[in-house]
Amino acid sequence: MDAFYEEDERIAGHAADAYHRIDIRRTSRHLVVRGGDRVVAESRHPVVLYESGFAPRWYVPRTDVDLAALHSVEGQTFCPYKGLASYYDIAGARRAAWSYENAWDEVRRVSGMVSFEPDEIEVRLDGVRQRLEPGQTVVAHGVDRNLDLPEAPPRPAHLD
Repeated sequence: MDAFYEEDERIAGHAADAYHRIDIRRTSRHLVVRGGDRVVAESRHPVVLYESGFAPRWYVPRTDVDLAALHSVEGQTFCPYKGLASYYDIAGARRAAWSYENAWDEVRRVSGMVSFEPDEIEVRLDGVRQRLEPGQTVVAHGVDRNLDLPEAPPRPAHLD
């Protein structure tokens, strides 16, 4: 088998789960991200993305991020729910942040925003250090882990 299809459309990565849900909410909570002594991001208006089976992820507008602290790394990953993610190293922490530059329409609110990995870099929400609970880390699985980027097409035009 070379690819997944739903009706006549090729599905990039793996087929989506009909019971998988993503909700995005605005918040006025105070989020601070530090790389060592440097404040990498500080926001009073991040958005939180709740995704079935995962820890909440906090996305920060780029205007609230010290972009000079982000060092783009090679390689992207594909999520059938959000699209292509680009990664950044911060202060020696590998892949400590990511961004969906052109997220799918369903999650467009996080397009261009930056999220931070609390197990790689210090993330505080209202002064409380965030940490992932066991089982909340993202682990590559399934046939999409070796997906070539040319095989991850942009969202079909008729869905935009």
